[in-house]
Amino acid sequence: MTVLTTRRAFLAHGAALALAASAAAPALAQDLTASRALVDRLVADVNAVIASGQPEDAMIGQFAQIFQAYADAPTIARYSLGADARAATPDQLARYTQAFSNYVAQKYGSRFREFIGGAVQVEDARAVPNGVEVQTTAIFVNEAPFRVDFWVSEATGQPKFFNIIIEGVNMLLSERTEVQAMLDQRGGDLDRLISDLSRM
Repeated sequence: MTVLTTRRAFLAHGAALALAASAAAPALAQDLTASRALVDRLVADVNAVIASGQPEDAMIGQFAQIFQAYADAPTIARYSLGADARAATPDQLARYTQAFSNYVAQKYGSRFREFIGGAVQVEDARAVPNGVEVQTTAIFVNEAPFRVDFWVSEATGQPKFFNIIIEGVNMLLSERTEVQAMLDQRGGDLDRLISDLSRM
């Protein structure tokens, strides 16, 4: 690496760093704003379902639709497969993503049922290594509030959440552990797993 020894080079280098920093700051602010706006919309949709007074089964179905609308399902699905994703054919990966997306949407749609009778408030947003963490609090009448964090990225070209951390429980890690266990039970047969997930 060239050592900057002259005053001119030092000043030029400093100016370049300043320019880069000034360009990065609005981009980061934009990411934070867009990510928070995504979670604001998600929370508004969840709260609307909670307040609708519909039967619980209907609510769970709507929560699943909300999950599918706001989640980066391909990223979550690929992460859950771990190293097995690299060995999968494009067709297998596409079918797995669809089956896994439906499965996890129902699963976390059911998890949103815990919010029935309460509400979710967006609190703050901060940068994390792979995107933006939007912090929310789930509030209930007769229970202590608990924290739900959404990790948001624009890797797909628009803000989508790719992870949820509920009371410290990391969705991505939990799903990878569960999927790997299911694959082991099927002798590593991805097609069998896809078939079984499609029926869940």
